[in-house]
Amino acid sequence: MTPLSVVIITYNEEKNIGRCIHSVGEVADEIIVLDSFSTDRTGALVEQMGGRLYRQAFAGYGAQKNAAADLATHDHILFLDADEYLSETLSTSILHEKKNDFPNDGYLMNRLNNYCGQWIRHGSWYPDRKLRLLNRKKGAWSLDIVHESLVPDKNASIGLLNGDLLHITYSNYGEHVDKNNRYSLLSAQSLLQKGKKVTPLKLVINPFWAFFGSYFLRAGFLDGFNGFVIAVNVAHLTFLKYIKLHQLQQEKKS
Repeated sequence: MTPLSVVIITYNEEKNIGRCIHSVGEVADEIIVLDSFSTDRTGALVEQMGGRLYRQAFAGYGAQKNAAADLATHDHILFLDADEYLSETLSTSILHEKKNDFPNDGYLMNRLNNYCGQWIRHGSWYPDRKLRLLNRKKGAWSLDIVHESLVPDKNASIGLLNGDLLHITYSNYGEHVDKNNRYSLLSAQSLLQKGKKVTPLKLVINPFWAFFGSYFLRAGFLDGFNGFVIAVNVAHLTFLKYIKLHQLQQEKKS
């Protein structure tokens, strides 16, 4: 049986970290938590639950996760955010692959998001497939400003696990709007660095298409009122991203 490290980065996650650590009890041979100097009880809870706690100033999401991976003893690593946890089916699926010495280099898993108390099973938020289990010799986290991802080597073999990675997102609509505002600026800065341009057509078409794709093409309407709210927020984020990119481009010219 191939051992597995679980790696988590944290900052003030006392309300989530216990649930996250508890969910990996059947699959983890060690739990590594790299904390960005939390001011709550996150660190104490990690140590109480048997995790190995390290501290480092936040260096960006991708860089922080790569630094946490370097602290792991084992090559096969399951990366989790503190507000995520394994469903029983996903835990069983990981354990099955572990007992078979992980025949693939990495594994995708479907992420199921909880939005204001409701599990969202349609639209652009599901299956929200993520690569979260990987042999660290076969890839690393990207260093993007926002929307960092675990990038496998071109020759890495990737499987798909059964079950869902459960994710607690927002407890109220205001939190979603606030995050849209923060992430749209980071996304605009990332696009500017990549030399992307905004046009009047993109400002109109892209937000509309984002809503249409989420609500109609991917059946977000089946999630009821919250499915509509999510689709509107997806369009809102898209609009904010491009209007802020436009503003950054104007500032750069002046």
